[in-house]
Amino acid sequence: MNEADRKLGMGEAITRRDFIHDIAVTSMGLSLPGLLMACADSPVPGVSEYYPPTRTGLRGSHPGSFEVAHALARNGKRWNNASVTDDQPYDLVVVGGGISGLAAAWFYRKLHGHDSRILVIENHDDFGGHAKRNEFHQGGDMRLAWGGAIELEFPQYSDVALNLLADLGVDSTRLNQELEFNFSTVGELGSSVYFDAQTYGRDVLVRGTRLRYDPSMEELAGLVDRFPLSEEARSGLKAFLLATDDLLASLDQEEKKRYLRSTSYYDFLTRTAGLAPEIAQIFLHSTDGYWGVATDGLSVIEALYGGLPGAHRLGGLVRTLLAGLDERIAMFPDGNASIARLLVRSLIPDVSGEDARGDIVTARFDYSKLDESASHVRLRLNSTAVEVLNSSTPGGEKHVVVIYVQNGQASLVSAAHCVLACNNSIIPFICPQLPKEQAEALQYQVRRPMITSNVLMRNARAAQKLGIASAYCPGRLHANAFLVTGVYSQRYRPAFDPDQATVMQFFGAMTLPREGMTPREQHRAGQVKMLEMKFEDYERELRSTLAGMLGPGGFDPVKDILAITVNRWPHGYAYDYLDLWDPQWAPGMAPNEIGRQRFGQIAIANSDAGADAYLQVAVDQAWRAINDLAGT
Repeated sequence: MNEADRKLGMGEAITRRDFIHDIAVTSMGLSLPGLLMACADSPVPGVSEYYPPTRTGLRGSHPGSFEVAHALARNGKRWNNASVTDDQPYDLVVVGGGISGLAAAWFYRKLHGHDSRILVIENHDDFGGHAKRNEFHQGGDMRLAWGGAIELEFPQYSDVALNLLADLGVDSTRLNQELEFNFSTVGELGSSVYFDAQTYGRDVLVRGTRLRYDPSMEELAGLVDRFPLSEEARSGLKAFLLATDDLLASLDQEEKKRYLRSTSYYDFLTRTAGLAPEIAQIFLHSTDGYWGVATDGLSVIEALYGGLPGAHRLGGLVRTLLAGLDERIAMFPDGNASIARLLVRSLIPDVSGEDARGDIVTARFDYSKLDESASHVRLRLNSTAVEVLNSSTPGGEKHVVVIYVQNGQASLVSAAHCVLACNNSIIPFICPQLPKEQAEALQYQVRRPMITSNVLMRNARAAQKLGIASAYCPGRLHANAFLVTGVYSQRYRPAFDPDQATVMQFFGAMTLPREGMTPREQHRAGQVKMLEMKFEDYERELRSTLAGMLGPGGFDPVKDILAITVNRWPHGYAYDYLDLWDPQWAPGMAPNEIGRQRFGQIAIANSDAGADAYLQVAVDQAWRAINDLAGT
């Protein structure tokens, strides 16, 4: 540790650090007890010792959750002599305890009855997948944040998804009406852009804009002179923002449509609008957090859908294309983790005891109830499936054999049906019987590495003094930051108080310099890079950003940070098809459609199968998968 690290507070023992990372992780991850991986950082009164939501440090794809799968996929390791651990076969085994896997279990039970015996196998130490709950108690009263999946875009949901939410008791309209959080402002505190010294030569905080979704080009142009850029670049950006002529006036409507779909936003700025590369660079990572792709990989129209400036220079056609979307959302204080909790509580009511019909956000979950032999539905954490095979009895009765590894021990269970609700990329390795065409199609979906980090600050006084609630950070790993407040439930209603402990969330994606790579190649390289980084690397990044951004307001990174939770997801956003990189497949011929076909007694349900990273997609694919198994 050097002097700069000490000034950032890197020596402060605020979290259980990633001590596991430097051990030989491949061999370690095959045998480390799951309880050690998930014991609470700070036990909460009334909560069993095993309570992953309070874990801080390196979360998401945490040490112990991926090593078995990597040993299988990268090294070809096989697990022989698996022992039979469950004395009776199941009706359904689900591999993956995220939203899609839990929904598949819920739909199966609905169609086949509450007596159905179901086992859900999950490789992480908590359920929910990217719908991750981060729970903080270090600053007094509980503060919640999400570690991945965020919101419910309910106006766009299918009847299947809406009916599931209704059956779970979710009132999306009420949640929307009570929502004060908007990723940007808190009361009089507004948005900003933070230019860091490491990238731009000096720390500059420009208040009054976030570059996306700003109300007027004139207001944004009025702030440009404060950007730490060359005078030529600033003049060019102001001229671009204030002009109203159509840059595509020479093209007819069809030519314009082709241009919007075949030109990257980065090239639009630099080639069509003539802006300096240093201007385009500012906008490069503005789409990282919600898309997982930088603007040099997105078409013009894709970037404009994300609220980036430029529509005012492209004529009436673009305004027509962008109009008409119902952008209402609903949110829980822990993001979509509450949906996962509702599904688990419905499947295993004993998990929340007396809180079975109370507020899901404040309900205390007893994780010891997840995998009880007397329960018809069991959820087995810290367990990685390594082989899933169609089989049959000597009498010809079809079934599925599933081998999984927990604490280094291979175990075998059987079931009438199986749903693979894990990432597409691992399915060909655990299901070697798949036809070659289907296996290749599954490998096409390369998930985008995403990261959501939550920092519990002792208070929000520095943010209040500076007048900011959010910041876009174009030079940092986490491109976006904002105060987490204004999301409520029945019993969780903490008012924003700058004198109290407050969570600031940072989110982004591991979008590396393109250097000739396609997005899919970038995602693979980003996955490797993300797993190579230690917790200390992420912590240093967060502390540096907070010190530079809030330091002028009195923030002290040594004293004012109470906890850090880094949710890294190398296999993050499901791969949706991009204008610039993916062909227009004929109906039924897209890789996700070929890859999700039922194979014997095995069906596939995940957001990859729908080629989009939204809760609705995960739910719809779970419903399809269960119906695919009907009659088999």
